[in-house]
Amino acid sequence: MENIKEVYDFYNNGAEIDRLERGLGKVEFYRSKEIISKYITEKSTIYDIGGGIGKYSEWLAELGHDVTLIELAPTAVDYAKNNMKTPYIAEVGDARKINKPDESADVVLLMGPLYHLQNESDREKALKEAYRLLKKGGLLIAAGISKFSSATWVLSVYGNGCDFIDDDIYMNMLKLELTTGKHNRPKEYPFLIANAYFHTIDGLRNEVRKSGFEIVENHAVEGCIWITPKLDEKWQDMNSRKRLLDIIHTTEHEESLMGLSPHFLVIGRK
Repeated sequence: MENIKEVYDFYNNGAEIDRLERGLGKVEFYRSKEIISKYITEKSTIYDIGGGIGKYSEWLAELGHDVTLIELAPTAVDYAKNNMKTPYIAEVGDARKINKPDESADVVLLMGPLYHLQNESDREKALKEAYRLLKKGGLLIAAGISKFSSATWVLSVYGNGCDFIDDDIYMNMLKLELTTGKHNRPKEYPFLIANAYFHTIDGLRNEVRKSGFEIVENHAVEGCIWITPKLDEKWQDMNSRKRLLDIIHTTEHEESLMGLSPHFLVIGRK
């Protein structure tokens, strides 16, 4: 439970506020919405489980869907309630045990829980709950963080103002991630994401499949473009953004590149 408490505290202290509105978060949010839009094409009942401050809930509600945000951190739920522009339901809940009826949702989003549950048994509980909640034929949209995300990021800035690799504490964290998938945030690096589990695409697909889902597709979210120098500047330029998106769209299903993307989405059907 200590790991869950750290995650709870991380998000209860406002970690999600503005995250998807700055830096690489803007690309993550844009691309995740782009992908989700491919699958939710008609009015749906949607549970956004572990949805933080409700960024996806708000967007989906604006599109006319019936949305319920279910989030572990009470302050995140309060923030969602106080800042929503389009009405949706926001309530506190744990992804491993949701107080909703069987087969009551058309779509379940798990955009965070699976990478914040380090124990496989807890991830299985969250996936089984999603399966229970979905109507037959319903869709699961599950996000994972790449097992290689910390390593590729720190390598991309090594010697360019960031030499974390030279620190044994950071390197020990990296080695654990690369060998086990477990991310344990050192106290010396409080700005990093709270304790987490980082997947390979095969690992996430297998967990989704094991819980009874048919795999529909998987998508790289930010893909390989996140290593672009001056990404913020290029993303703001519409011509440059189009070219970056062309690269993502061409490679988003490429298995050999999937681990380079900081996030990926797996789509499952009940």
